[in-house]
Order: sequence, then C-alpha cells, then structure tokens
Amino acid sequence: MSINNAVLRVEGVSISFGGLRALNDVYLEIGTREVVGLIGPNGAGKTTLFNALCGLVTPDAGVFYLAGQKSDFPRTDNLVDLGIARTLQGVGLFGDLTVLENVMIGAQHLAQTGLISAAFARNTKDENRIREKARVALERVYAGALADRRADTLAYPDTKRVAIARALVSEPKILMLDEPAGGLGTQDIEWMNSLIRNLSAQMSVLLVEHHMDVVMNVCSKLYVLNFGEVIASGSAETVRRDPAVIAAYLGTGT
Repeated sequence: MSINNAVLRVEGVSISFGGLRALNDVYLEIGTREVVGLIGPNGAGKTTLFNALCGLVTPDAGVFYLAGQKSDFPRTDNLVDLGIARTLQGVGLFGDLTVLENVMIGAQHLAQTGLISAAFARNTKDENRIREKARVALERVYAGALADRRADTLAYPDTKRVAIARALVSEPKILMLDEPAGGLGTQDIEWMNSLIRNLSAQMSVLLVEHHMDVVMNVCSKLYVLNFGEVIASGSAETVRRDPAVIAAYLGTGT
C-alpha cells in the first residue's frame, strides 16, 4: 500500500524512557476502512505506540503521515480535528454521570481538559446537538436503552459499549481500540467482533488486543511487536505461521 492510499502511516518510530528503548524503528500502516491489529507479549511496546499515535507520548524519532500528508505527530487536543478517536484500556467512564452525559463528554472532547461542566450548559443549541449525537452513538453500539443509567450501575460489558460510543460520537475516520475484548466472556466477545466488523464499513480501526480469536477474526492485517520492534506483519494467516511470532507470542500450540 502506498503512502497516498493509507489513512495513517508511521515510519521509524523510536521512543526511549531514560535508558530504556521502548520502541525501535517501528512502522505501521492503516488503509481506508481496514481493521489492523497490534499484538505482542506484555511489555512489547504496544501501548507506547498507541500513546504516540494519540499524543500522549512524543517520539524521539519517526515520521507521521495522515491521509498521505506528512505532519507532526498528533497532540491530544487536536485528535478530534484530525479524525482520530481512542478508547481507554480501563474504560474511563465517570461513574456519577449518566451514560448519555459520558458520551456527550466525548463529543465535547473535554476529558483531557477537565472542563466537564462546560458540556452541560443548559438550553443551548450546542447542548441539543451534542445530546443528539450522543444518542446516535449509543444506538450504534446497541446501548440506547442505557442512556439514563448512571455509569457506575452498568455491567462491565455495557461499560465497554459506552466507552466505544464515547469515541464514536466525534465521528472519527480512525478508531483506536485498546483491548476492546479485555474482561469479556465468549458471548460478549462474539458481539464485539461483529461490532468491529460493522464499524469498519465506515472507518478504519486500529486495535491492541490479547484475545487471538478477536484479532484473527476481525483484522485484515496484523503487526507483531516484541521488545519494541516489529518482528512480523501481514495477514492473520501469514502472521500465525511466522516462526518468530510463534516463538515470541503465540506459542507452538496455537
């Protein structure tokens, strides 16, 4: 895939924390409406790369392309304008707010700024518009009936749905999912697989995931990190059979 056909591409990404090299010369490319998986053992650098792509970590080196255009790596405060949204590994909902209010915060992209109260200025056109966008996002993850529930009353699988809705409300071109199947049972994982496939009809998806039945079922391409370097990339079947991946992550019995 050429740079011009990729919605996002990074090359030569290197990041060090003190004397520890977390990423070394990492590359990654996401195509239009493609589901890409980022896998590897614990400590391989997956979260560090994720954080670099959404502005939480600044790389020491590397090149960033968005829609074929070379640019600086994103900052957290311009992700929405760039069409990038992500979920958090720990869900990150505000328990004392309703589900709808949590999703509205995603529309205002105020979670990073702490200006949560500004999202609820009453009797404004903006609030009505944001509220409607939040309801639409909840319907997309089949959680519309949860809108008026407090977030701290939800079952864990439902918090996952709400977290994804909060990311979707900004109408991203690239959705980054951090362990979307983590903590879910078999039935909920099957539902998550279906949701990711449905979302990929409208946007590109990058996911970090430990559940191999998820990445093997929904990803058209995988990148495997180990000790901060890409040791394999390609289709799920290609990666599954790669000796370096078998040795580092999947195991001989997979």
